[in-house]
Amino acid sequence: MMERRRMDAALLVLFLVHLATALEVPLDLLEGLPQPPTITHQSPKDYIIDPRENIIIQCEAKGKPHPSFSWTRNGTHFDIDQDPNVTMKPHSGTLVVDISRTKAEQYECVYQCTARNKHGTAVSNNIVVRQSRSPLWSKEKIKPIVVQEGVSLVLPCRPPAGLPPPIIFWMDNNFQRLPQSRRVSQSLNGDLYFSNVLREDSRNDYICYARFPYTQTIQQKQPITVKVLNLDAINDTMAAFYNDTDLFSDPADERKPTFLIPSGPSSSKMVLRGQVLEMECIAEGLPTPEISWTKNSGDLPVNRTSYLHYQKTLRIVNVSESDAGDYRCTARNKLGTVYHTIHIMVKAAPFWISGAPRNLVLAPGEDGVLTCRASGTPKPSVTWAMNGIPIENSPKDLSRKVEDDTIIFSVVQSGSSAVYQCNVSNDYGYLLSNAFVNVLSETPRVLTQANKVYQVIKNHRALLDCASFGSPIPRITWFKDSRSSTLDGDPYMHHDNGTLEIHVAQAHHSGKYTCVARNTLGIYENHVYLEVKDPTRILKQPDYKQVQRGRSVVFECKVTYDPSLQPTVTWLKDDGELPDDERLIVDFDSLTITDVTENDAGVYTCIMNTTLDQDSARAELTVVGATPTPAVVYERPDPPTDLELTDKKKRSVQLTWTPGDEHNSPIQKFLIQYEDSLHHRGHWHNLTEVPGTKTTAHLKLSPYVHYIFRVLAVNSVGFSRPSFPSRMFKTEPAAPDENPTGVHGFGTEHDNLVISWKPLTGLQSNGPGLHYKVMWRQKLMESDWTKVTVANNSKFVVSGTPTFVPYELKVQAVNDHGAGPEPAIAHGYSGEDLPVAAPENVQAVLLNSTLSEVHWDPVPPKSIRGHLKGYKVYYWRERSLHKHNPHHVEKQILTFSGNHTHGILPGLHPFSLYSFNVRVYNGKGDGPPSPTQQFETPEGVPGPPTSLVVTNTNMDTLTLEWNPPHDRNGHITGYTLKYQPVNNSNELGPVEELALPANATSFTLLNLKYSTRYKFYLNAKTVRGAGTAISQEAVTIMDEGNTQTPHSIARSPPRRPPHKVRPVSPFGNVSSSSGEDGTLISWEYWGPEKNIYVEYIVKNSEGEEKWQKELVNGSQNVMLKGLKEGLSYRVRLVAKGHHDQPLHRSEELLVLVPAVTSRQVDIATQGWFIGLMCAIALLILILLIICFIQRNKGGKYPVKEKEDAHTDPEFQPMKDDDCTFGEYSDNEDHKPLKGSRTPSNGTVKRDDSDDSLVDYGEGGDGQFNEDGSFIGQYSGKSVSRETAEGHESSEAPSPINAMNSLNSFV
Repeated sequence: MMERRRMDAALLVLFLVHLATALEVPLDLLEGLPQPPTITHQSPKDYIIDPRENIIIQCEAKGKPHPSFSWTRNGTHFDIDQDPNVTMKPHSGTLVVDISRTKAEQYECVYQCTARNKHGTAVSNNIVVRQSRSPLWSKEKIKPIVVQEGVSLVLPCRPPAGLPPPIIFWMDNNFQRLPQSRRVSQSLNGDLYFSNVLREDSRNDYICYARFPYTQTIQQKQPITVKVLNLDAINDTMAAFYNDTDLFSDPADERKPTFLIPSGPSSSKMVLRGQVLEMECIAEGLPTPEISWTKNSGDLPVNRTSYLHYQKTLRIVNVSESDAGDYRCTARNKLGTVYHTIHIMVKAAPFWISGAPRNLVLAPGEDGVLTCRASGTPKPSVTWAMNGIPIENSPKDLSRKVEDDTIIFSVVQSGSSAVYQCNVSNDYGYLLSNAFVNVLSETPRVLTQANKVYQVIKNHRALLDCASFGSPIPRITWFKDSRSSTLDGDPYMHHDNGTLEIHVAQAHHSGKYTCVARNTLGIYENHVYLEVKDPTRILKQPDYKQVQRGRSVVFECKVTYDPSLQPTVTWLKDDGELPDDERLIVDFDSLTITDVTENDAGVYTCIMNTTLDQDSARAELTVVGATPTPAVVYERPDPPTDLELTDKKKRSVQLTWTPGDEHNSPIQKFLIQYEDSLHHRGHWHNLTEVPGTKTTAHLKLSPYVHYIFRVLAVNSVGFSRPSFPSRMFKTEPAAPDENPTGVHGFGTEHDNLVISWKPLTGLQSNGPGLHYKVMWRQKLMESDWTKVTVANNSKFVVSGTPTFVPYELKVQAVNDHGAGPEPAIAHGYSGEDLPVAAPENVQAVLLNSTLSEVHWDPVPPKSIRGHLKGYKVYYWRERSLHKHNPHHVEKQILTFSGNHTHGILPGLHPFSLYSFNVRVYNGKGDGPPSPTQQFETPEGVPGPPTSLVVTNTNMDTLTLEWNPPHDRNGHITGYTLKYQPVNNSNELGPVEELALPANATSFTLLNLKYSTRYKFYLNAKTVRGAGTAISQEAVTIMDEGNTQTPHSIARSPPRRPPHKVRPVSPFGNVSSSSGEDGTLISWEYWGPEKNIYVEYIVKNSEGEEKWQKELVNGSQNVMLKGLKEGLSYRVRLVAKGHHDQPLHRSEELLVLVPAVTSRQVDIATQGWFIGLMCAIALLILILLIICFIQRNKGGKYPVKEKEDAHTDPEFQPMKDDDCTFGEYSDNEDHKPLKGSRTPSNGTVKRDDSDDSLVDYGEGGDGQFNEDGSFIGQYSGKSVSRETAEGHESSEAPSPINAMNSLNSFV
C-alpha cells in the first residue's frame, strides 16, 4: 500500500511539471483578445501620506474589456459618489482625496481596490493609509550638567515619536555637526554617549535635531550645557580657606570598561528575514575602550556586514536564517575586558519560493495547474479565493481541485475563465497574488519581428527567436532556405520558447530561416535572416619598446575584420585612458609618442572594436636616459628639401619632402604653409601640421586657388628656415560648397526687416563672381519666396513690412560656376513697435505691512507688437496715513522679466498710501500704463524716537524729554521707558520699566540715587508692537556745591525743524558730554541716508592731518574713546548716500577733553568717612548728655537774658560755662547744618529706614503724583510749635533731634 502511494505521488509531480508548460504569454502584444483583469499598479501596503498634499491611492489594472473599479474601506463598501472630497480618475481605479476642505485624519483607513470585467475579478492588497506626523518637541527646561573630568556621560535626545520615525543628529549653534569618535558617539536611539569626558567637552550648545523625512521639517531640542570641572584648579583655590584639605577628589581614575548599553551580560533581539539587523554596544572606561565583534557559532557574513559609529554598531543587511545565533561584543582597554552576548532570532514574513502564481491560458479541453509556493517562519497558511470570493464559497467546478498550495484544472471548458487569489500569511505579514485562468481558442501567431536580421561572429553561438501565441499552444518547426527538411539534430537545438540555437555558427549557416507555428486551429509562418561575420583579429601586435628620453616611438596595431563591419580603435595606458597630451598621436593602425618622458613608461593596449566583437594586444614601453655626450650643441633643424607634389586631384594633393639635419634635437613636427598667388600673393598661411616622424602629408584643398607650398621643421630649439617653395598647383573653380552662416532677421523700424549674414571668405567662394541670393517670406502664410541678389554686402533691408511679423529667411551663395547647396531656413521678425494695450485686472494683495503682491492678466501677444521682455510695476508712496508725516511722491520701478502675471513689491513703508500701475514692455519700450490703483499698508512697529535728552538734572531727580519717531508707521499707543544704574565698573544694575501715554513728550524721574550714572532706553509702540529704542546716559549731581552737569545733559530738548522749512543739513542739536569712558556725541537726524559716521580732528591741526572717522550703527549717539586729554577737537557728522549723491555734513562742534576725566566720587559712600562721622556723633552724644546733666543742676535761664547776650539771630555759639546752645531763630529750622546737603528743589529721597515722609512734612499733608512720586515739600518743625517750646523752656535741644539733624549730613 505504501509503495502504491509513493507511485501516485511521483505521477502527480510529473503531471504538474507537464502542466507547467501552459503558462502566461504576452497578451499585451495582441489586439482584441479577451482577458480577465490584472492589477498592474497599486499603492504600497503601508502607505504613509503627506498631510499637506492631496491623498492619491493608486489602483491600475488592465483587461479586455477594460475593467471597472470599486473600493472597500475598513472592510465595507466605500461609496465614492457620496463623498464630495473623493474622485476616481477616468479609466482608472486611482482615488484622489482633496484635503483642502477636510482633514487628512478622516481618511486614515484600510482600503482595498477591486477590478472586474465579465471574465473575472482581481483585488489589490489591503492598503493601510496613515498620515505622516512630525510632533513638536515637548517644552522642558534643561539644567546645566556639571560632571567631573574622566567620568562617563549620556546626553538624552528622546525625540517626539513621528511617523515615520525621525532621523537624529547632533549639531551646535552654528549648525555644524558635533565631532564624534571612539570616545563620543551617537547611539541608535539618538542619545549621545561619552565613554569619558574631557575638559574640551565643556560647551553650552549640545543640540539634538530630529528631521522628519516626509514633511521635510527639522526640529531641535533645547540646547544642553555641559561643564566639565577642572578639579585641580578648584582644590588649589579652596585649600587656603580649609587648611589645605581637598574639597573634591582628583579627576576620575583610570578604570576597566563597563557597558552603558546594553545592560547585563546578555540580551536578545528578533529581526525579520530580508531586513537590516543593527546591534550596538557602547562602553565607558578610561582609557577609551575599543569594541570588537564575533559570532559564537560561525563567521560574520563578509559581503553583508559593516561597522558603524566607530565599531560600536554591527550592521548586517538582507538578513537570512543563517544569521540567527549568538553574537558577542567585546570592550577592552589596558585595564581589562568585558563581554556582552546578543542572541539573535530570525523570523520571516511569507516569501515566494519559485515566484508568484502565473497566469494560465488554456484551450477548451486542456489541463493546467496554479501553484502558490511560499515559505516563512513560522510556516504560513495558504488560502484561495476566486474572483475575490473565498473558494469554498465559490460555485462548484468539477474541473477544479484544490490541493493545499496548488489548484489543478482538468479538461477546462469555455466560459470558465476567472481570476484566482492566493493569500499566504503568518504572524509577520502576508502575500496576496492574482493569477487568471483564461480559456481561449486562438489560431497561432508569431510575435517575433518579420524579416529580422541576426548577425553573429564565426564560431560563436547563434540564437534565432520565434515567440508565438495560440490556444492550444502552437508547435514550432524550423526550415532553412529551400525548406527541404526540418532543422533537427546537430548543430541545431530547439528551445521550449521556440528559439533555434546553432552552437557554433559557420559561414555556410548564413541564409534565410523560416519559423512555422501550428496548432489544431491553424498555421503561421515567419522569416528571419542570419549573417555570419568574420572575426576581428590583430595581425601585427605592438612590440616591446625601449626608447631614450626625448625620442619618438611608434606602436603598430594592424588589424583584419569583416568588411561589412566598421571597426574603431581604442588605446589604453596602464588599463586607463590615454593622457590628454598632444604628444600622443593616434592613427587607425598605430600610436605615436613624440618627445618621450619618464611618465610615458607603462603598458599600452590596442583594442579593436566592432558592433559584434573585439580584439586587443598589449606592449610595454621602457624609457631610458639619453647617452651622455660631451659638449652637445642643440640648434634649429635645417629646412626640408626636395618638395614634390603627387596624387593630384581636383581638391587634394600629396606633398612629400626630405627632412634636414636635426642638430641633436629631434624634430617634433613639420608645419606646412601655402601661398595663394591668385588672391593673396606674398602672404603665407598655415595649412596643417604633421608629426616629426612623417615625411608626407595628404592635403585637402579648396577650388579656385593657385597653391604654392613650403615646409618648416620644428624641434625643441625652434623653427627651421622655410624650405624652397614647391611648384604651383592650380585647383579648378566650382560652385560654392557652403552658404553664409549667422543669418538673422530683425527690424530697426516698425515697418522694416533687416536680413544680415556672415559673408564667405575668398577661400570659401570657390570661384569668381561671388554674390548672394537673399530670400524671404512671411512664416504663417503659404506665399512664394521673394528673392533679390546682393553683391559686396552682408545685409539687405526689406521695407514696408507689417509690424512684428515672423519671417522665414534664406541666403544662398552663388558664383559664376553655380549656386551653393540649398540653404537652411532661418527665422526672424520684422520691426517692433510700442505695445498698445495695458495689463488688465490689476490688483494688489497685501502680505504684511512692508510687502505687497501685485497681480495682473497678461497682455495678448497681438497687442505687445514685439518680443515680450516683461512687465514693469511703477509704484510710489503718496503719503503716510499719519497726519504728522509729509507727502512722498518718489516713483519706483520694479521689472519682472518674462511672461509673469504677478510680482512682489518689497520694502514698503507701513501705514502709508501707495499708488501703482503696471505696463508691459518689449524691445522697443514700455506700453501704456494700467489705470492707477491705490492700496494702504497696515500699521507696523514704529521707528525710534527722534531725540532723547536729559534736562533739569538734580541730586535725585531728572527730566527726560523726547520727540516722537520720525517713522511712526501707525498710531502711537504709548511709550516704554526703561532705565538702570551704571556703577564705576560699567556694570549695569536692575532695570526699571515705565509705561507712558502716547501724548507724553517728557517725564520726570524722582527718587533716584545721587551721584549715579543712569542709562535710559525709550521706545514707542503701535498696535503692532514696540519699535527700536533710543538710549541716553546721564549722571545725577553730587551736592549743592557741585551741580554742573555734562554739556549734553544741560541742553534743552531738541526741536526738530518743521518739514516745510527743512535746513540744508539733515542734522540738528549736535551736542557732546565727557565722561570716564570717553566723549559722548549726540545728535538728531532726519535724512534718508543709512551710512552715517562721525568725523573729528584736533583743532588747529596742520593741513596734512586727516579727519578720523567712526561709523554709526543706526543710533543717534556715539562714544568717542580715542580722544586725548587736554586737547580741543572739531567734530562733525556726515551722511553718505549713493556714489552719485553729495555728502551731507553737520555744523562743526568744538569739544574740549578735560585733562583728568573721571566720575565724581560720593564721599558719603566711602568707609573712612562713615567711620569718622560715627565717632563724631558718639562724641557729640556724650557731650550733650554731660551738658544736660549740668543744665539740670544749674536751673533754668530766661530767654530774654540769652537774647541780650547774643544779638546775632543767625548763629548762637555754645556757652563755655554751661555748654548750652544759643537760641535759633524761626528761619533757622529751614536751613541745613553747615556742610550738609539737601535737594535743590526742596524734595528728599526716602531712606531705607522706617521713617515716614509725613514726619518731614506739615501735618502729613504731602501729596503724590499720578505715578506715585511724592510732591510735598520738606519743612522743619512748625514755627508756632518751635516758638512756643522755645519760650516755655530754655532746655538744651533733645539729643535725638540733634542726631536726626546729623543724619541728614551723614
